[in-house]
Amino acid sequence: MTGSPHLLEELEPVVADNLDRHLGLAQEWHPHDYVPWSEGRDFAALGGEDWAPEQSRLSETAKAAMITNLLTEDNLPSYHREIATRFGRDGAWGTWVGRWTAEENRHGVALRDYLVVTRGVDPVELERARMDYMTSGYDSGDKTPLEAVAYVSFQELATRVSHRNTGKVTHDPVADALLARISKDENLHMVFYRNVAAAALDIAPDDTMRAIADEVIGFEMPGATMAGFRRSSMVIAKAGVYDLRLHHDEVLMPVLRHWKVFERTDVGPEGEKAREELAAFLVQLDEQAARFVERRAESRARVAARSDTGATPDIAT
Repeated sequence: MTGSPHLLEELEPVVADNLDRHLGLAQEWHPHDYVPWSEGRDFAALGGEDWAPEQSRLSETAKAAMITNLLTEDNLPSYHREIATRFGRDGAWGTWVGRWTAEENRHGVALRDYLVVTRGVDPVELERARMDYMTSGYDSGDKTPLEAVAYVSFQELATRVSHRNTGKVTHDPVADALLARISKDENLHMVFYRNVAAAALDIAPDDTMRAIADEVIGFEMPGATMAGFRRSSMVIAKAGVYDLRLHHDEVLMPVLRHWKVFERTDVGPEGEKAREELAAFLVQLDEQAARFVERRAESRARVAARSDTGATPDIAT
């Protein structure tokens, strides 16, 4: 890591304090409590009936969002490797890596159980997609530990927003409650990483500002490499589950404001250069978000004008 080769060690007390804070706030919960098991029945291999599209009560938008969210959670082994490699497996960092991994594992368990029991999506296609995506895995490239901390500060909040809004479009109180519960975990994870990154800004302001700018400008969700992600992300964006407007307003800006990125006076020339690049990018992103929202409104208006049945069209159309 440039600047401070011992930054991880310098951050260890901050990690320990925030680990204690996290453990004090985290609430125990159990995936089985969020699954309507009474709706379950055997599939053909055990004498029952295999999945058919009409069995699902989820809209195409909800299916796309839930599958994308679940497959993203499925790649947990890759994410564990990423953070264990960057942060280490000893001391407070190592304890956090293990705790985070254990909490994240619940999300995939609960989402899959819900979808299979309720027959929300085709379980065969879901399993094939899981095999494909986990085989390819996730590789963040050569991120430094500092870049990784900056990235996950935003990514955890992005995941929280995506899960919460997915719950709303399911129009199922059971799924909504499950995704709200998962979102609470993601929010606590975001706070942990956000606090560690804030401390890094105090210790190494220039290097951290550079890392923040690079991660914001080059940000991609970890699921970006899964098959069909582009199509699914467009469906999700059109539905307002996760789009550029949300990314700018509810993910990037709240974290940047918390860090007081544009108010700090302790950055040097390199940090200032990174901050200027970040500011210019945010202006462009805001403009792109405004155009997207405008086009989406126009598209929805056209769909509504064409509809003469009185039925509400799928919002993703």
